[in-house]
Amino acid sequence: MADRIHGLEEQVAHLQRMSDELSDVVARHETEIARLSRRVEMLMRREAEREADAAGSIPLADQKPPHW
Repeated sequence: MADRIHGLEEQVAHLQRMSDELSDVVARHETEIARLSRRVEMLMRREAEREADAAGSIPLADQKPPHW
């Protein structure tokens, strides 16, 4: 019986360690996603300003592809 309890305690300890490691990975991913989202937003704003500065031209988003 003691061996079985010891084995279960080892499994719980292993699962706890894995849970902690996965939590750290999720936290790093959350930080990276937030950073990348800010960069995409900045780039979209910059591109919108660039298109607005190109007076008289058709915005890139409204242009038809060359094969049309």
